[in-house]
Amino acid sequence: MKTFKKFYIGKGKQIEGLNIAKCTCHLEDLQKFSYEYDGVKYVTFEVAKMKQADNFGRDYTLYVSKKEEAEGESKKASKKAKKSKRELEHAGKEGDDLPF
Repeated sequence: MKTFKKFYIGKGKQIEGLNIAKCTCHLEDLQKFSYEYDGVKYVTFEVAKMKQADNFGRDYTLYVSKKEEAEGESKKASKKAKKSKRELEHAGKEGDDLPF
């Protein structure tokens, strides 16, 4: 199963009296998550209001979401595949004894 993993790239603070959040990111972090489309580089990220501000009064967080294979699910899938293979091998051995 695929899930989204968040990579935090910065934080921000709401400007007093306005519906604007001023945010800061590390350029290197943004470059890691950049992609190219029609010869132009882009970075897509999300800005979310935090439940409570941090020690510096920043109340917004910025992150990039990347789709990844869930570890637990991939392990379960491989165990199922191994189990099925064993079951098929076992079934084939029992089938050799049948008279028809």
